[in-house]
Amino acid sequence: MMRVFTYSEARQNLSKLLALAQREEVEIRRKDGSTFSLRAKRKESKSPFDVPGVSTGVTTSNILEALRESRER
Repeated sequence: MMRVFTYSEARQNLSKLLALAQREEVEIRRKDGSTFSLRAKRKESKSPFDVPGVSTGVTTSNILEALRESRER
């Protein structure tokens, strides 16, 4: 069952409302009849370093050669 709050109730109890929205969908209703649905977003468990690779055509030997050259300077 979805919990329904008036705008005033939601404003006065925002912290509790957000905690409840982590568990279930919450509805906020204004005096003019408009309604809003509040639900927590799921956290992404992906690493920020998990990015797609880029094809460059560079080989391992090219990289090792570039490293050797940079160390000689």
